[in-house]
Amino acid sequence: MITFNKPFITGKEAHYLYKAVDSGHLSGNGPFTRKCHSFFEEKWGFVKTLLTTSCTDALEMCTMLLEVQEGDEIIVPSYTFVSTALAFARQGAKIVFADSSPDHPGIDVDKIEALITSKTKAIVPVHYAGIACNMDKIMDMANRHNIFVVEDAAQAIDSYYTVVADNSPIGKKGDTLPLGSIGHLGCFSFHETKNIHCGEGGLLAINDPRFIKRAEIIWEKGTNRAEFFRGEVNKYGWKDTGSSFLPSELNASFLCAQLEELADIQTKRKKRWDKYYHGLIEWANGLNVQLPIIPDYATNNSHMFYMICPDQAFRDKIIQHTRNNNIQSIFHYLSLHKSEYYKNRYEGEDLRYADKYSEQLVRLPLYIELTDDQVQTIIDCILEFQP
Repeated sequence: MITFNKPFITGKEAHYLYKAVDSGHLSGNGPFTRKCHSFFEEKWGFVKTLLTTSCTDALEMCTMLLEVQEGDEIIVPSYTFVSTALAFARQGAKIVFADSSPDHPGIDVDKIEALITSKTKAIVPVHYAGIACNMDKIMDMANRHNIFVVEDAAQAIDSYYTVVADNSPIGKKGDTLPLGSIGHLGCFSFHETKNIHCGEGGLLAINDPRFIKRAEIIWEKGTNRAEFFRGEVNKYGWKDTGSSFLPSELNASFLCAQLEELADIQTKRKKRWDKYYHGLIEWANGLNVQLPIIPDYATNNSHMFYMICPDQAFRDKIIQHTRNNNIQSIFHYLSLHKSEYYKNRYEGEDLRYADKYSEQLVRLPLYIELTDDQVQTIIDCILEFQP
């Protein structure tokens, strides 16, 4: 069986785990944590970063930093993982679900402004498959309406956005900005299915300096312990709300090993993604199957290779066909506005495209240990498919 995912191991993880154990510092915010923070801040220019135990935790930190309360409204795409909405729903916010774009599973940016009200606290764009949303338009709306933007960049590590507007609020036309660095806050995932992983992990990127000090306190269980360990105060205590969001040094050491091989990992993923695209494009065009579209303003970090089938029956058949040939292809999200948990609270219109991707999108295996021969086997299997 060619599985859908296999977490990549660089070979350094066990050595770094041993070093963490040997150091005697196993709890969070130790040397490996600081090394990871430095990597993210130096390579991608984030103002401040904090490792978390998951992207979900990073999103929950955002709700605390933005002081989300009952009655606030948060605009979230319906076609996303539950954590994007759950973090804000837990605070009592009303989730205002937005539809996907007609040609891409990401949020339809042109539909957002109609959803903004006087109660809107934040927009949470999701960079689906690591492909950027139009951040010029989103940040322009946010600035005009005085609302926050939290980038859900769970799938978007090492992916970029090129400024396209002449009078952009985020930079000069042509500037290239890392995803997660454009909104007020950005959140990443290091789950084992992601390009870079540590089994379970995440990152909060803080791009607005006014949140830096409080974020560190929230991260450290509502205390100023981080300042104490840096020698900035002579004692620490309970200062604010918070939780234990920081991961152990074991997770951070594992992540360090991955980060050191980032360039090689990305090159290899891109090679497999390109082989899929060129091997399937003619077949897809002939059967009205849509392959991923990369806008001119976006880069492709090769997080995912997906196909959008003409209808659900076609999608279900191709999944079954690949499985009959020992290949694990799978669907992705189900529209959150139709979820068992939220459907009775949803008051908006039908979200046609979110439902379309829920019913018609299929993902193919994509990971480092997938060989050229295996990718070709998957391509050949799909080319043999008769709907």
